[in-house]
Amino acid sequence: VLNTNTKRETGRKAQLANIAASKAVSDIIRTSLGPRAMSKMLLDPMGSIVMTNDGNAILREIDVAHPAAKSMIELSRTQDEEVGDGTTSVIILAGEMLAAAEPWVAKIMHPSIIITAYNQALEDAKAHLDKIAFPLDDSRQLLDIVKSSVGTKFMSRYGDHLCQLAIDAVKIVNRSERKEIDIKRYVRVEKIPGGEITDCEVLQGVMLEKDVLHSKMRRRIENPRILLLDCPLEYKKGESQTSLELAGEDDFERILKLEEEAVAKMCDDIIKFKPDLVVTEKGLSDLAQHYLVKAGITGLRRLRKTDNNRIARACGATIVSRTSEIKEEDIGKGCGLFEIRKIGDTYFTFIEKCKDPKACSVILRGASKDILKEVERNLQDAMCVARNVMMDGRLLPGGGATEMSLSHALNEKSKTIEGVAQYPYRACALAMEVIPRTLAQNCGARTIRVITELRAKHAQDADANRTWGINGITGKIQDMKELG
Repeated sequence: VLNTNTKRETGRKAQLANIAASKAVSDIIRTSLGPRAMSKMLLDPMGSIVMTNDGNAILREIDVAHPAAKSMIELSRTQDEEVGDGTTSVIILAGEMLAAAEPWVAKIMHPSIIITAYNQALEDAKAHLDKIAFPLDDSRQLLDIVKSSVGTKFMSRYGDHLCQLAIDAVKIVNRSERKEIDIKRYVRVEKIPGGEITDCEVLQGVMLEKDVLHSKMRRRIENPRILLLDCPLEYKKGESQTSLELAGEDDFERILKLEEEAVAKMCDDIIKFKPDLVVTEKGLSDLAQHYLVKAGITGLRRLRKTDNNRIARACGATIVSRTSEIKEEDIGKGCGLFEIRKIGDTYFTFIEKCKDPKACSVILRGASKDILKEVERNLQDAMCVARNVMMDGRLLPGGGATEMSLSHALNEKSKTIEGVAQYPYRACALAMEVIPRTLAQNCGARTIRVITELRAKHAQDADANRTWGINGITGKIQDMKELG
């Protein structure tokens, strides 16, 4: 029935092969966890270099054929989209969970029993995490959380500056009345090579890579009235093939005149409301430019839909679909300054100093494109962490303390479980230790001694010592609350 080249595996052999493939994926990025993490240098299909220790970015570049390994990579991508950070930890944990199940699969225990035990462990783990979580106190603590999330990444060496950028950007797009923080749509990261990392900033407004259309248009306007359009300011071309029958040469001139009149009417509709800046997503003809320049109006054309939405959120304008439908309340009056600036060889449009912006641009400066790409990845993670904390402000200790506390709690709980399900349950508890163990390995500590010490600390007094974990720089055990 099957093709002659088809390779088919079933039963125990397939299960063990799946576990081996998943372990192989988790071993690739195991060294990328913690403050002493190694960066990986990869060549992507286009031939450019990717240098990062972000789990998702590494796995994205890896081409695998095994279905189990593919689902591990999918897991990392889901974590990145849903949470934004912790992509490396999630893969290491998943790989270790499967490795912990391997001996029981080999001993011919039914997979359903193992899965039931793991699901039971998941429910108990969630209950334990709810119990040990503590609330966020103030904004200073928010900065500490973001700092600890990027402490393992490239941008940690630039101190608080980039962490503060991430927090500022998230605060701008925070819609507290709707419990909505949409970073993807309303925070635009613009990478401009050159300058220093300390030159990075969050604009109270939007930046676009555009220049004005006409040399006579104003390049700096304070408190501009902004009109946003998504219709072309040029005569309409027929959508299907249009044929005209001309009886005389006057008819041809009349057609041209009608086209000019159509454009003139559009411009009159706009000029009536006295805007200082007209922005359209579509084209803007030379004739329309002429009318706008005469009226002292600056024009920008062919913007992306997303950019237009950001400008609307920043300056309080409404995007209009037809010039005949413009109303006074559609004009954006919330912007403090419109200016064209030249950075390097490129002209950029700045719409900034907005009164109550709900969208912003983050300008990143750096020595090379590779550094900028890595800083952007780190900044995205930092913004996601800030967003998560603002949405649900409960914290857990880092440095493997939470995992060790979970491991101890589940291990104790396993003693109350009857039947064979207790063995995979206990294996799941031990698998939790992989995070502190990997942190200790990556900073060159004596792993067995440190993990035994930490395990003893949690066993001694589970409640009092639940914030004890591993200092990822020195490799010694320490109270995470003191470490911050």
